[in-house]
Amino acid sequence: MNIQSYLTPYKYGKPVLSGSGIKGNFDYRAVDCPFVFQHKNKFYMMYVGFDGEGYQTALAISKDLLNWEHLAVILRRNEGSAWDSKNVAGTWMLKENRIDAPPTLKKWDNKYWLVYHAYPEFGYEEGSAKIGLAWTEDENLLEWHRLEDPILIPENGDDWEKGGLYKECLIEHEGTFYLFYNAKNTNTGRWIEQTGVATSTNLKDWIRYENNPVLKVSPDRWDAGFVSDPCVLQDGEQWIMYFFGYNYKKAQEGIALSKNLFNWEKYPEPIITVGNEGEIDSIFAHKPSVIMHNGVLYHFYCSSRAYRNGDPTINWGTEYRTITVAASKDFFSYAE
Repeated sequence: MNIQSYLTPYKYGKPVLSGSGIKGNFDYRAVDCPFVFQHKNKFYMMYVGFDGEGYQTALAISKDLLNWEHLAVILRRNEGSAWDSKNVAGTWMLKENRIDAPPTLKKWDNKYWLVYHAYPEFGYEEGSAKIGLAWTEDENLLEWHRLEDPILIPENGDDWEKGGLYKECLIEHEGTFYLFYNAKNTNTGRWIEQTGVATSTNLKDWIRYENNPVLKVSPDRWDAGFVSDPCVLQDGEQWIMYFFGYNYKKAQEGIALSKNLFNWEKYPEPIITVGNEGEIDSIFAHKPSVIMHNGVLYHFYCSSRAYRNGDPTINWGTEYRTITVAASKDFFSYAE
């Protein structure tokens, strides 16, 4: 299994984006779930902020992929239907699939499309989340219109996804839409998260794959508890899925390959491991967003370490959660 060209072993080692730490702001406690893309010759990051009550979704902008500035909140609570009025976590926009191409957005029906999930209660992942869809014709990507009803709900799924549906990855290939998502089997006790896929030809009516989950946990290994947050890219006839694995101790990044988007082979070991004690990702290194720019792969991910005095944010009293990046080339040592 040759994955060498997909690896990003060189860590930046510090955040590219942190929460504000300002009470009342959408990102008071933490930032999470990066999704990086290119639009109108600029780099954008869609990301989720947590304020202690729930999740809202924003955009940041960058010229060099390392220095990011918050642009605007684009999905707020109390702006959708009842099911997504308390939380709204955007995770993917329909974009170019190829790993070696600029990660530009794609239109369908003359609109840009965004997929998100929402939890029914206030708090940190409280209740069983559902998946929704939003669209815009705004070239500034600031005004989004959410479909009134969710497109996937856990109640209609199999046992492995009854606990809720989470981070989405939406791609289009040869006239079919593929919606990858991770889900948990229960809301109580220690749950298992795995990754499945549903297909559609119109973005609104979805059929779950009969052999879900397509990515399963591996008992007694580094991904024994979760295989989550799919990021699917195309390299010729091959498909790559970046994901994270969790064994209830460490969350680390992994990779799987496929020829048909349904049958996936996991590489047996993590490709980005947690850092040493005190490093920015010493607790968690997870939730991938991977793009290529000028022949270099940039692997953005959510990083967590123990909170220290002076950190701008604190999540649940113990954690400093930020967004960082690793790359396929060692240029961070002299990056400004």
